[in-house]
Amino acid sequence: MKKQEPISVTFMLLSVTFCVCLILANLLATKQVQFGLLNLTAGVFVFPISYVVNDCITEVYGYRRAKLIIWTGFVMNFAFVLLAWLADLIPGAPYWTNQEGFHALFGLAPRVALASFAAFLVGSFLNAYVMSRMKIHDKGRRFSLRAIASTIVGEVSDSIIFFPIALGGIVPKENLLLMMVSQVVMKTLCEVVILPVTIKTVAWLKHTEGVDVYDNDESYSVI
Repeated sequence: MKKQEPISVTFMLLSVTFCVCLILANLLATKQVQFGLLNLTAGVFVFPISYVVNDCITEVYGYRRAKLIIWTGFVMNFAFVLLAWLADLIPGAPYWTNQEGFHALFGLAPRVALASFAAFLVGSFLNAYVMSRMKIHDKGRRFSLRAIASTIVGEVSDSIIFFPIALGGIVPKENLLLMMVSQVVMKTLCEVVILPVTIKTVAWLKHTEGVDVYDNDESYSVI
C-alpha cells in the first residue's frame, strides 16, 4: 500500500463538494415537500451526496481523512449558520421589504441548529466507521454492501437525533415518526440510485491517487 501523500487537488475538490452539500442541505431543508405518503424536506435531494463523498473518502483515503472532512464540514456549516443568524439580526434598509422571506430562509432556530450539528456529527462518524470496519472485515470486497449499510446506519442515527430535538413537541408524534422513516428511506434510495457512479468514482480515485487505505491500526477517535 502506498503511503499517503499530502492532500491532493482531488481530495480538496471532494472536501469542497462535501461542505457545499451540507450548507445547501440546511437551506433546502426550509422547504417541506410531500411525495405520496412521504413527508420530506427539499434537502433530502442533496444531503445524500455528502454521504456518498464520505463513503468515497473513507474507502480510498481511510478513516483519518474522513474525520478531517467531517470536522471541516462541521466548522464550515457552523460558520455559515452563525453568519446567517447575525445577518438576520441586522435591521434591513428602510426600502427593503423582504425581511420575512430572509428570516424564513436564514433564521435557523437555535434548537434546529443544535439538532442539525449533533445529527450530522453522529451520523457522519458512524457512516465512516461502518465503512472502514466492513472494508477490513471483507478484505476490500463487497463495496456496494458496505456503502449501503453505512448509509443506513448513518441516516438512521441522523434522523433519530435530528427530528426529536428539532421538531419534538411541534410536530405530532405520528407525523414525526413518518418524517423520520421517510427521510431514511428516500436518502437510502438516493444512495442506491447513485451507487453505480459511486463505484466508478472509487475505482477512478484509487487508480488516479494510487491510494487504497485499510485502517488496520486505527483507533477511531473522533478528535
